Amino acid sequence: MIRRQARRFQGAPQDSAASSTASHRQGRAPLKPDGYALFWGSPLALWQGLFFLAPLAFLVLMSFWSVKNFRLEPDLTGANWVGMWRKGYVVDTYVRTLGYGALAAVVSSLIAFPASYALAFKTSAATRRLGIFLLITPFFTSYTVRIYSWQGVLSDDGILNALFGYVGIGPVAMLNTLFGTVIGYLTLCLPLVILLQLFSLSNVDRSLIEAAHNLGCGRIRTVILVIIPSAKVGLILAATFAFILSFGDFVSPVSLGGSKPPTLSILIVDTVKQGNHWPRAAVIAVTMVVTLIVVAFTALYFAYAHRRARS
Repeated sequence: MIRRQARRFQGAPQDSAASSTASHRQGRAPLKPDGYALFWGSPLALWQGLFFLAPLAFLVLMSFWSVKNFRLEPDLTGANWVGMWRKGYVVDTYVRTLGYGALAAVVSSLIAFPASYALAFKTSAATRRLGIFLLITPFFTSYTVRIYSWQGVLSDDGILNALFGYVGIGPVAMLNTLFGTVIGYLTLCLPLVILLQLFSLSNVDRSLIEAAHNLGCGRIRTVILVIIPSAKVGLILAATFAFILSFGDFVSPVSLGGSKPPTLSILIVDTVKQGNHWPRAAVIAVTMVVTLIVVAFTALYFAYAHRRARS
């Protein structure tokens, strides 16, 4: 309600201008294919076809092959799909991996929001540029190297437990636990989540915030009722990226989580090692890809739902 009143407070002329622009567009002729745009867009389509669609199609096809005498047989059978999803541990692993990805998305979004909010609204432009640079810096180092460095921090003889020992606590088991896995996920996706949230919050219309204050909104209510809804697209996409990266990650569950219980990425490796059964591993991989596509498009639907409603 506050946000609607704030928009009415400052948006009436813009609404009329938008309606006139829409009516002007309705009178235009249908757009024709632009050869210049098609020419420059063709490398992207070619790249997507060669490095995404073609491997994905081969992966789907392989999931219907069979293994006989440790050799792949290119026949068409649904036994791999039926056999894998009849196993209870595969279903349990799938649900567990979904939960881990959702947990990483929620935790990273909650931790990232105060940082992105401070950079967007409480710092100068120079400090904001420095913050962006510092957030990009971790990507200069290999993700695997950063995960292995966390082993020295989280182990029973690591830095944190040494500090806990000075106050009579510990040793606390952090390595080879869910906590260690989440730390690895945050190492992977937290800087990216902060950046995406920062770019979204930086584009929030400041006049909406001023109008909310004029209508008697405090700081917390302004954040909840005005800023977060205005930056909803970026916040949802940031959480979606965190889920996607965590859902398919292999390094953190192995190096910091101890591989027990396994995630789907670990299950793929274990399935290949057991009799060189690539088709069953392809079943898991295709399931992961389909899940990520569904999650991504669902997130886009909810992110842009308000724009479709207004149009």
